[in-house]
Amino acid sequence: MSLLELGFLSFPALLLMIFLRAPIGLAMLLAGIGGLWLAMGDPNMFMSRLKTEAYGTFSSYSLTIIPMFLLMGQFATLSGMSQALFKAAESFLGHRKGGVAMAAVGACAGFGSICGSSLATAATMSRVALPELRRYGYSGGFSTATLAAGGTLGILIPPSVILVIYAILTEQNIAKLFLAAFIPGILAALGYILTISVYVRVHPDAAGTREPTPMAERWKALLDVWPVLVVFGLVVGGIYAGWFTPTEGAAIGAAGTGLIALASGNMSWMVFKESIIATATATGMIFFIVLGAAIYNGFLALSQVPQELSAWVIGQGFSAWTVLIIVLAFYLVFGCLMDSLSMILLTIPIFFPVISQLDFGMTPEHVAIWFGILVLIVVEVGLITPPVGMNLFIINAMDKETPMTQTYRAVMWFVTSDLIRVVILVLFPSITLFLIP
Repeated sequence: MSLLELGFLSFPALLLMIFLRAPIGLAMLLAGIGGLWLAMGDPNMFMSRLKTEAYGTFSSYSLTIIPMFLLMGQFATLSGMSQALFKAAESFLGHRKGGVAMAAVGACAGFGSICGSSLATAATMSRVALPELRRYGYSGGFSTATLAAGGTLGILIPPSVILVIYAILTEQNIAKLFLAAFIPGILAALGYILTISVYVRVHPDAAGTREPTPMAERWKALLDVWPVLVVFGLVVGGIYAGWFTPTEGAAIGAAGTGLIALASGNMSWMVFKESIIATATATGMIFFIVLGAAIYNGFLALSQVPQELSAWVIGQGFSAWTVLIIVLAFYLVFGCLMDSLSMILLTIPIFFPVISQLDFGMTPEHVAIWFGILVLIVVEVGLITPPVGMNLFIINAMDKETPMTQTYRAVMWFVTSDLIRVVILVLFPSITLFLIP
């Protein structure tokens, strides 16, 4: 059996392990180790690579940004920022038809700007918003679907852990990717708000009403979100202004949210230790997936699968746009079955060389940035697409009274909004690249 055939056969083996519920990191690690063993004929090759790959991967300075952003999200949750964001959005929007749901989306967007994780955003905002949605008569399926969709803003609105991983894999500028994600992130939030407005008119019984908040209370609630603006402005603004690197910005953000949590009175020594442990646990999980992907992708590079696939696609004479649509459709389908980080780590080393060889009428850097944002969006859609969207299960676990089928029916409205946004960003790349020099 040739190396190329061995490389292609590793895909069904990997998918089989995933469907047998093996952790994705372990599945990729075993597929890589098994492939290297069979390719070289003895275990010394993969044992040596396991040692050098682990050190080479985890000694990367760029990866230190991940635990810092995760810690920032932990501290942001403790500091009461999520409650302040939701209360401010609710005071301005809550009296409108579907306004409390719109406020939840707005709060998710704000929290995503200091969190960087979709699942963390969904889980945190659900604890804050679900009781209010129930209180004002919003249906269970509509409420859970809104929060599941709003949670996806956590990985799109910068800073984003997934964008950091993409930047490392494709050797792109992290700050430019964050900048490119800003307008699509705002469009996503506005699209969800528009979807809510349409949904409550088609299903008027799905949303209750709420009395308007006095203007004085609105301004007071708005003033309470100053910590979010300070942290976001300092971290993201500082990165763009060149005051510090993205890694330094993440560390400053973690320190800032930690001080705000301490000042709010929610930070005790025990809570601090729990935050550190939760961050270390999440970081360990991410890094293990990164290691498994590095070993597996090393085997794929040895078998020449990415190179041969790229040459085959170009040789078929497909247009660049046709290839892009096929790749995005692949992400949309498999994004329903796998988490976003695993999808990025597994597929980018295969698809990015193909896309980078095609002519979209842009510079290679602009193609890489535009493609990264498109991939992030379609993977994000997978997080809320039935039957296996991960955000749906996170939210449903927090609202066991709502049948999953009700959430499925309501969330398809948000999926439709996402697909329309993908089409717009594919047809008009300048929207994504507008802020990129």
